[in-house]
Amino acid sequence: MGLLTGLLTLPLAPVRSVAWLAERILEQAEHQLYDPAVIRRQIAEIEAEVRAGRLPEDEAAELENELLARMMSRQRSGFPEGGNGRPPER
Repeated sequence: MGLLTGLLTLPLAPVRSVAWLAERILEQAEHQLYDPAVIRRQIAEIEAEVRAGRLPEDEAAELENELLARMMSRQRSGFPEGGNGRPPER
């Protein structure tokens, strides 16, 4: 980027920064939503709640099915296992 271009686009710097930050937040949210390790931990927490008697088994089964469906949707959509939460570039 040249000096003149840099000076002319300087007023847009805050907008670019906000857009960059929004992309990073989206990546982290998708990672938390689809990360198999997080989903497995949530399933373990559900099982612990059932064993402790704080969660009915039918409700637990429904929650586990939702988590497993989320994990499967990630695999079907082509999200990489350890990636950034986005499908591979083509």
